[in-house]
Amino acid sequence: MFQTIRRASSKRRTHILIIVQNLPVPLDRRVWLECQALVQRGYQVSVICPKGPGDPAREHLDGVDIYKYAPAPEAKGLAGFAWEFAYSWVRTAWLSLHARRKGRFDVIQACNPPDTYWLLALLWRMAGVKFVFDHHDLNPELFRSRFGEPQGVLKKLEYRVLLWLERRSFRTADHIISTNESYKAIAVSRGDRAPSEVTVVRSGPDTQQMRPIYPEHPRSADSINLVYVGIMGPQDGVDQVLHVVDELVHRRGRNNVTATLLGFGDCLEDLKAEARALLLHDHVTFTGRVDRAQMAEFLSRGDIGVCPDLKTPLNDVSTMNKTLEYMAYALPSVAFDLVETSVSGGDTVLYAPSGDISAFADQVERLIDEPALRAALGRAARDRATHLMDWRPQAEAYVGVYDRITGHGRLGPAVPETVGKPIHDAQGRRYVDLDDDQAFDRYLIARDAESVPAEDAMSSAEVTSRVGMLARAEGAY
Repeated sequence: MFQTIRRASSKRRTHILIIVQNLPVPLDRRVWLECQALVQRGYQVSVICPKGPGDPAREHLDGVDIYKYAPAPEAKGLAGFAWEFAYSWVRTAWLSLHARRKGRFDVIQACNPPDTYWLLALLWRMAGVKFVFDHHDLNPELFRSRFGEPQGVLKKLEYRVLLWLERRSFRTADHIISTNESYKAIAVSRGDRAPSEVTVVRSGPDTQQMRPIYPEHPRSADSINLVYVGIMGPQDGVDQVLHVVDELVHRRGRNNVTATLLGFGDCLEDLKAEARALLLHDHVTFTGRVDRAQMAEFLSRGDIGVCPDLKTPLNDVSTMNKTLEYMAYALPSVAFDLVETSVSGGDTVLYAPSGDISAFADQVERLIDEPALRAALGRAARDRATHLMDWRPQAEAYVGVYDRITGHGRLGPAVPETVGKPIHDAQGRRYVDLDDDQAFDRYLIARDAESVPAEDAMSSAEVTSRVGMLARAEGAY
């Protein structure tokens, strides 16, 4: 089969079909970066995913053919989830036939959740198609995080079904891509796969594209804005942000604290209701779904990023994209003490024990009261994102999987280098000059246009010294 694919690739572009069920593309940042890396390397790429609001059924965007179906109604209960999975599976299978018309595809990549597309991959394997499992989530751990350890016949059966589906995904795959080392360890142990059959590709930000701008609408100079970006589901802990703001505003008298919550999910309306019940309507803003341009605006003008994910079987070993996105925008952040969050953020993030609202609020207050610390952590976070967590080396590892299993010849880097240093983004907003230490320090203090006098900004040496003292005092993760 390797020889067949190699001969075919000399006559046409090797075709990769990517399947996503939980988010539309290009909204799914990781999947879209993967698509762009494959296109840059010379692959033909198609994607099947659900529609977002206003999305067309067919779209060709930046070299990628995207096939979209109307999502199933919001699932409730076991029957609802079963219907959602069955409906999405059938719609995806049908669209895979449409994608085939654009040319025979050589590999199917399925991104979980759910762990059901191994069966579709088995059907296409009869046509010589390989299967790559892009392991985004741990569904058995998600089950335990939402419902606790399974009790009773039905819950134990549901849990065993999830383990069986996961195992089938692992065992059917020609290769597995995991988002971090914790996930890789599970693929090796529960999936009974050799370590060489699993490649870690972290969901790092493209820091040449994702970098701070001078916001068009700066915040009030005397306010402190907390920012959350991400999905708002039962396991995401966004209600913890509301409790932290309630603690700061109503119990500690921090009336200048506001929070901007970016994103959507099953819990959005419940969170809005809780914010009203806590009398936080003047302090909390829900934006709903945001695009990249809006996210750049909010993360560039915010003061402190918040990572409210509680320590659960799923969260503890999952990489939180929000942490990396805050880092890319030089935004200092506070998080609960999760294993993989500490791997991502290291000593550039302040941590609190999981679920301890008072301790979390203490760390936020520390950043409020110490602008120099905010600036130092913001600079250190950006440096860590650029040098340790950037998408570019991850893209090479990702595309290398396909180069090996298809015999595709290398055609240059998976992510092109940016030519020159653009001054403005696509919306005309000016980028912060990260190479001008004085300008960067002024921005880190003010988080708006260049309004802080140069003499009030920290020197680079002071920033470095402040980060070093912090690391020695608290220890590196």
